[in-house]
Amino acid sequence: MSENAASNAPVNEIDIEITPELVAEHGLKPEEYEKILELLGREPTFTELGIFSAMWNEHCSYKSSKKWLRTLPTEAPWVIQGPGENAGAIDIGDNQAIVFKMESHNHPSYIEPYQGAATGVGGILRDVFTMGARPIAAANSLRFGSPEHWKTRHLVSGVVAGIAGYGNCFGVPTVCGEVNFHARYDGNILVNAFAAGLAQADRIFYSKAKGVGLPVVYIGAKTGRDGIHGATMASAEFGEDVEEKRPTVQVGDPFTEKCLLEACMELFENDCVIAIQDMGAAGLTSSAVEMGAKGNLGIELNLDAVPQREEGMTAYEMMLSESQERMLLILKPEKRKLAEQILRKWELDFSIVGKTTDNLRFKVFHKGRLVADLPIKELGDQAPEYDRPWVEPKVQPPLKPEDVPAPADYNDALLRMISCPDLCSKRWVYEQYDYLVQANTAQIPGGDAAVMRVHENGKAIAISCDVTPRYVEADPFEGGKQAVAECYRNLSAVGAEPKAITDNLNFGNPERPEIMGQFVRAVQGLGEACRVLDFPVVSGNVSLYNETNGRAILPTPTVAGVGVLPDWRQMATIAFKREGDILMLIGGHGTQLGQSIFLREVLGREEGAPPPVDLAREKKHGAFIRRLIRDGVTDTVHDISDGGLAVAVAEMAMASGLGASVDTLPPGSPHVALFAEDQARYVIAIAPERLEQVMMAAAEKDIPAAPIGRVEGDRLKLGEVIDLSVAELKEAHERWLPEYMEAEL
Repeated sequence: MSENAASNAPVNEIDIEITPELVAEHGLKPEEYEKILELLGREPTFTELGIFSAMWNEHCSYKSSKKWLRTLPTEAPWVIQGPGENAGAIDIGDNQAIVFKMESHNHPSYIEPYQGAATGVGGILRDVFTMGARPIAAANSLRFGSPEHWKTRHLVSGVVAGIAGYGNCFGVPTVCGEVNFHARYDGNILVNAFAAGLAQADRIFYSKAKGVGLPVVYIGAKTGRDGIHGATMASAEFGEDVEEKRPTVQVGDPFTEKCLLEACMELFENDCVIAIQDMGAAGLTSSAVEMGAKGNLGIELNLDAVPQREEGMTAYEMMLSESQERMLLILKPEKRKLAEQILRKWELDFSIVGKTTDNLRFKVFHKGRLVADLPIKELGDQAPEYDRPWVEPKVQPPLKPEDVPAPADYNDALLRMISCPDLCSKRWVYEQYDYLVQANTAQIPGGDAAVMRVHENGKAIAISCDVTPRYVEADPFEGGKQAVAECYRNLSAVGAEPKAITDNLNFGNPERPEIMGQFVRAVQGLGEACRVLDFPVVSGNVSLYNETNGRAILPTPTVAGVGVLPDWRQMATIAFKREGDILMLIGGHGTQLGQSIFLREVLGREEGAPPPVDLAREKKHGAFIRRLIRDGVTDTVHDISDGGLAVAVAEMAMASGLGASVDTLPPGSPHVALFAEDQARYVIAIAPERLEQVMMAAAEKDIPAAPIGRVEGDRLKLGEVIDLSVAELKEAHERWLPEYMEAEL
């Protein structure tokens, strides 16, 4: 690498003419290419074009969403790190921090479900342990197409196997999540992966480069040709050529990642690291550019030093490869020998591939020649930003209760609801995951939220993933609020104080004003809910262009929240504990049937406005529930959401095997009270002698609370209209998914 070479214009390693067609193939608009020409004062090399393509796509630059993401609340006294790093971090006391994030791997998982989902898990785990946190939990939010679609069963099988294959081998428990089906995901499934890790609050590591002339070090697995253009592909709509995109899906190796985790932990423990960045989307390009741009430094790379597992790789291929299990770091020079020993011990590659500079340039050399020389700030934190045109979404009008007829057979209606694809038991899925590894899982999948013990002091964290896309489609603003509110309720229902969220905003093509309108209003709803509930956003991901042949997915702003329990032994679960306990309804009876599961599954209608979200009530009711749990008044709580009161009580009965009788319903049509999905409501079970105490406490806080029945027998009796054995309910609830997956294609 000579000084003369550095002073010359970059050379094009491959004799490829930069044509408008080639620019378009790289996902760049004509006006973006014009900006590149203006920045460089010349035509880019092929390698430089690939670098711009990687850094300026939606997946890396957030160019269509930045304006609106800035409106989200991101600060609180307990927030250590908000958006902008590999993951967010919150303080949970005792010099402990929880580091967490959610990211999408949607397009890769549709093309190659096993590896797409597996590498989604691997990527989110690296985001967490890159910051010095040991992963303690994983979760996921999955959306598949109609069960009748020819590809759905194949996708479910591959995605679940990929999540299990990576997470189980790596040794992290997968503890909660969602699995839903809808025809709008037929050509574009969603795989949103979440991970949380435990770190010392005063020892969190960041990606901002510091110091001039310091070594840039590559560690981990070797670089191959897998994943090239992965980030660009993730920022494009699908069309008829979807199968041709298979080479852009990465291949994961969880055993190598486990070694990489342990090596990183040793590097941190021995104070070897100044800055560190996962090689995720756009691989070596994004990791190097982001480190330099954040630190106001230049980066110089020598690709001859990059460990390669394939022969004859070009600079273009190395810069755009998304091979997994790789990290880039700025190393303390005096720790070089120790760091190399650590990596060799774990049988991982260690190579000095460059250095930091003070010229704000991103220079790449290959075989002694300069192949890229680009302004690093414009590539990184000053990428294009758009204020996309948007129109106010069409909001569905409210549906009056009298416009929704009662079912002909209430027993049949409830059985159909609890056995439908969205509400049926997901045991077939979560029993493929090792949710007990590490021995800290205090509450297993199937409840409102997962609970993970923190051994050192008895506290625990709770995790929940939530969104109701049909609500967001009908009213993006209320649907955005509801995603946050339901996550808040689920954490409160186990006794956890909700602390912060990460989000994964999945939408269609932002260049369509109606889609951009959905995005804007959903983000505004999310933001309002987070502000009122003191529930800041500390990390996240935006996944746009989720369309196939012009048909967009349902708008799906997934929210994953983390809460803290002072003592895990005080947590509540949804299962009934004792016969004779009194059932209480907190929040009053509901009247909202618009967009309800009852309306869709029993009456075959998807219409009406979703239930409005009163955030002040959510906050007040959540605090009340948490107080009851902490004071030992109740250990049985379930929030009311999909399916209303009837489904909530049925799920509590099925979780325990105990029956219940609900004999207090409002006069009139019982189906409204049983199936309405009004928000800010919970069902709790208490000992009879606690009734007066709860009633007085609720009255003092002006919270609707009333006894509605009791835990007894082995049957579920709801008013005069539903009478089913718990065994019959469980059989229906457990049957659908295994039968579906075992049926012949």
